[in-house]
Amino acid sequence: MTIPGPEDITRTTLDNGITVLVRPNFAAQSVVLSGFLNVGSLYDPTEKLGLAQFTASMLMRGTERHSFDALFDLLEANGARLGFRGHTHTTGFSGKALAEDLPLLLDLLAETLLMPAFPADEMEKLRAQWLTSLALRAQDTAEMAELTFDRLLYREHPYARPDDGFPETIQALTRDDVVAFHRQHYGPRGMVIAVVGAVSPQEAVEAVARALGAWQNPAQPEPPALPPLPPLEATVREDVAIPGKSQADVVVGAAGPARTAPDYLPAMVGNTILGRFGLMGRIGDAVREQAGLAYYAYSELHGGYGPGPWEVNAGVAPPNVEKALALIVAEIRRFVSEPVSAEELADAQAGIVGSLPLSFESNQGVAGALLTMERYGLGLDYYRRLPDLVRRVTAEEILQAARHYLDPDRLVIAVAGP
Repeated sequence: MTIPGPEDITRTTLDNGITVLVRPNFAAQSVVLSGFLNVGSLYDPTEKLGLAQFTASMLMRGTERHSFDALFDLLEANGARLGFRGHTHTTGFSGKALAEDLPLLLDLLAETLLMPAFPADEMEKLRAQWLTSLALRAQDTAEMAELTFDRLLYREHPYARPDDGFPETIQALTRDDVVAFHRQHYGPRGMVIAVVGAVSPQEAVEAVARALGAWQNPAQPEPPALPPLPPLEATVREDVAIPGKSQADVVVGAAGPARTAPDYLPAMVGNTILGRFGLMGRIGDAVREQAGLAYYAYSELHGGYGPGPWEVNAGVAPPNVEKALALIVAEIRRFVSEPVSAEELADAQAGIVGSLPLSFESNQGVAGALLTMERYGLGLDYYRRLPDLVRRVTAEEILQAARHYLDPDRLVIAVAGP
């Protein structure tokens, strides 16, 4: 499949503020529906943390027209699927069906968004499942290291809070909380829907308009602004003891660029060299391949609406934690002290550009790309321009970005293990 661009993407905004993106693909007779609404855990009260994600998970558990079982029977009978997931800034949804069943999929999307019943018995079932997953989280070294890292890095910032809440905040949720949250925050303004598959743009836009074009919510608030994140003044470390574990997980890093930051691409290419390319870049080479200290070791750049983390993750045997941390910090220090080599840069650029077409091999991948372009205002030609943008990144730009975000003397270190 070719890389999507302005001449094969149709972008339409309905009168109520919903943006529809359509990219036809008649190679298979299916259609993917994907999108997001401007509602997420940023709106959660501290004492009810997890409310946005819990509300999203309740949408498919029964509506004014269909019970939980009837909804899934209807989807299954048509070989279709539909689901929701709450995030920090947004609530995402995705579905798939035969092209002829797109109207059915959109009707069910509208029904679950506009007419959820929030049945009390289903809410208690979900709460029990949720509390079980939080109990499992508390015993998971990787998840607890990540949770601790976010709390230390973001301190008073909303990004410090887990989207899925804590046992006490989930216990505190009432049906009235969920109903009120849905009534106030769910609305069409800022909603984006991508439709990719065996359907013409006109048909797709008309189908979305029929299902959701009349939706209004005058009470829907504007997305809250993110507060500034004060820089770290020194390295901060916390160790979380989880008895009985045979592995420790470590997370080391700092706040990175937002997706729209001018130095996001140099940071992204640099991160590929630091801990993604080949056998997980320099980090994987130093910590895992040469020293044999880690089961896995890589770096990740999260770039989203705000200052997402730029972090190194590693799973190590507990006796090797200090040695592994010393090597990770040494690699970060090297990364901010000298430019990457011409060979490393060329390999990383070739890897990024070469893997790009793989992203568009499925309708799901294309839908994801359309949503990314819209979410961050990148332009419908972004993925056509991206190979050249990546090839133009210089070693000096990578060094500047690394120095901007990663100070080896001001890092957050979180360790969870026995």
